[in-house]
Amino acid sequence: MTGAGTGDRARLGIGLAAVGRPAYITAGRAADFGGQRDVDDLRVRAVAVLDAAHAAGMRYLDAARSYGRAEEFLAGWLAAHPEVDDVVVGSKWGYRYVGDWRLDADVHEVKDHSLAAFTQQFAETEALLGDRLDVYHVHSATLDSGVLDDASVHRALAGLRDRGIRVGLSTSGPRQGDTVRRALEVTVDGERLFTSVQSTWNVLEPSAGPALAEAAAAGARVIVKEAVANGRLAPGGADSAGGRGVAALAADLDVGVDQLAIAAALAQPWAWRVLSGAATPTQVTSNAAATDLVLPDGVIDALATVAEDAQGYWATRASRPWS
Repeated sequence: MTGAGTGDRARLGIGLAAVGRPAYITAGRAADFGGQRDVDDLRVRAVAVLDAAHAAGMRYLDAARSYGRAEEFLAGWLAAHPEVDDVVVGSKWGYRYVGDWRLDADVHEVKDHSLAAFTQQFAETEALLGDRLDVYHVHSATLDSGVLDDASVHRALAGLRDRGIRVGLSTSGPRQGDTVRRALEVTVDGERLFTSVQSTWNVLEPSAGPALAEAAAAGARVIVKEAVANGRLAPGGADSAGGRGVAALAADLDVGVDQLAIAAALAQPWAWRVLSGAATPTQVTSNAAATDLVLPDGVIDALATVAEDAQGYWATRASRPWS
């Protein structure tokens, strides 16, 4: 037997990308949200998801400046639960939410990895999360965004590191591996700057795996995001031969396709945390059950056959509508 199967739900985290703003690229939002998408609706939903996640044992909480009001919702939840002192709180800077709470916005978020953007956004994050912030990531760093070569940004980030806030980066795109390896080379005052890496890894897009293993070996914490491929590996979400293959294998094992996908991520020895992007408490419960799944021998090898070409995977992701 292989796989997770430890029941250690603290290895899971909850990401708030889907519940902090009215539109996102995950599948099934019409069924999950309907017309209940104003600020108060999303606040109630975020609280319910956070309640369910903590009750299920998830202990990493993930937000970002660009996730609409996710940091605000998270801050409110933390304030309402002063007894909760067993969670790690992470957020991200580098994108601004510009969707104006509209489903039909032409643009929902804008990337800016400049020093000015960091200065402004960290002040906003700190005002909401204060000393509860444990990890701060550059949001979707890439080789061409310039942030991995900007000494002024590195110096500012080192200031957070020296205050005890772990500094990291999240990655996206077909060159995630190259980005992670470049980030591991960045030092300030003789110390590695980036010691947390949040990357997309799932059985359809596992190309970053070798670089993530290198990051973990170098002492960085590796957080897996998009383990269910923005809903493509959730019940009813299969939209490709690979996705249908995973769904068929999950049916053979009599488990949810989301559980199989998350269990495969948990089975990676370099994964420190795996994020759920659940939008409902029911999805939280289903995702959390992945930690109880022991994968029979041969399943990981079978899942390796469904991987898509990285360029094609990311092109498909880029074409997904915000809804």
